Amino acid sequence: MPSLFPSASALSATFGHAAPYPSQQNEQQSASAKRSPYLARTELYGSWSVSEDAQKKTQELGDAAAKEFSKASEAAQANVGKIELYSAKYYATCTFGGLMACGATHWGVTPLDLVKCRRQVDSKLYTSNMQGWRTIMAQDGFRGIYTGGAPTFFGYSVQGALKYGCYEFFKKFYSDLAGPENAVAYKTWIYLAGSASAEFFADIGLCPFEAVKVRMQTTMPPFAKGTWDGMSKIISSEGVGGLYKGLYPLWGRQIPYTMMKFASFETIVEMMYARLPGEKSDYSKGAQTGVAFTSGYLAGILCAIVSHPADVMVSKLNTNRKAGEGFGAAMGRIYKDIGFSGLWSGLPVRIVMIGTLTGLQWMVYDSFKIFMGLPTTGGQTPPPEKK
Repeated sequence: MPSLFPSASALSATFGHAAPYPSQQNEQQSASAKRSPYLARTELYGSWSVSEDAQKKTQELGDAAAKEFSKASEAAQANVGKIELYSAKYYATCTFGGLMACGATHWGVTPLDLVKCRRQVDSKLYTSNMQGWRTIMAQDGFRGIYTGGAPTFFGYSVQGALKYGCYEFFKKFYSDLAGPENAVAYKTWIYLAGSASAEFFADIGLCPFEAVKVRMQTTMPPFAKGTWDGMSKIISSEGVGGLYKGLYPLWGRQIPYTMMKFASFETIVEMMYARLPGEKSDYSKGAQTGVAFTSGYLAGILCAIVSHPADVMVSKLNTNRKAGEGFGAAMGRIYKDIGFSGLWSGLPVRIVMIGTLTGLQWMVYDSFKIFMGLPTTGGQTPPPEKK
C-alpha cells in the first residue's frame, strides 16, 4: 500500500532550493567573496538590498545630471568661444553671472525681508517672525508675504550684475597698479578696494528699485501695485530725486557690506583650501561649489553684523524722512527716536537671511563660472597671462 506522505526524495526535489540555509556551493561562493567580519550577510536581510538599490539609482541620476551639465556646458562654451581671463568677454560673463546670482536669491528671501523691514520701522508691529507671516497671510493671502518681490528682483539683478562684474575688473585693475609682489602682500586691501569701488556703482543702479521696495513693504496697504507703478508715483510727487533719496545711507549700508562680503569670502576660501588635503585643482566641480557656499555663508554672517545699523537707517529714512529735511538732520532725528539699541532691531533675522543669501550667491556665481569654463573665485590666483 502506498504511503500517504511524500518520500524524502520528493520533498528534496520540491523544496530543496528554498531551504533557509545556504547550500555547500553557496557557502563556497560566500567564502570566496572574502566578506569582512563587519559586513552583514545581505542574503539574510532582503530589506538592505532595497536601500542599496535606492542608493544606486540616486548615484545613477546624479551621474546622468552631471553628464547633462557637462554636455550643456560644452555647448555653451563652443557657442561663446574661448574666454580669456580678464578680457572683455570675461568681464561680461562675470557680469551675467552676478545678475543670475543676486536677483533670484534676493527674491527668494522676500518674506524674511518683508517682516524685517516692518519690524525695523515699528518694533511692536509683530511679536515674532512667525506671527508676522501669519498676520500677513491672513490679511493678504500667500502673495502678501512676497510684497515688494518685483522691485527686489529687478533691483538686485542690476546690482548683482554691476557688483560682480565691476569687482572682477577693479580687483585686476588695483592688482596691476600695485605690481605682482605688492598684489600678493596686500591682497586683502585689494579685495577691499575692489569691492568698495564695485559697490559704489552697483548702488546707483539699485537705489531706485530699493526706494520702491522699502515703501511697498513698510506701508500698509502697499503704496503701489508694482515696480513701475511705484516709480511713477514717486517721480510724480517728489521728482526723479525721490528715487535717490536713500542713496547715501544705501552706500553706508552696502559698501561696508560688500567689502566684508568679498574680502572675507576670499580669505575664508583660501583658509579652507589651505587646511584641506591636496590643492584646489584636485577637487571636483561639485566640491568647489560646496566650498563656495560654505565660505559665502560664513562671510554673510559677518556682512549682516557690519551693515545692520545702516540697513535700519535706510528703512527709516525711506519712510520717515520729511519733505525738505536734510540728510544729516533726518538721521539725527531718527537716531534720537530709536537710540543705539534700535539700530540693531531685527539683527537675528538678517543674519539668517544674509548668510543664506551670500552662500547661495557665491554658489550660483561660481557654478556659472564653471559652466562657462572659468576657474572658481578665490583659493588660488590664476597664473599671469603670457604676452
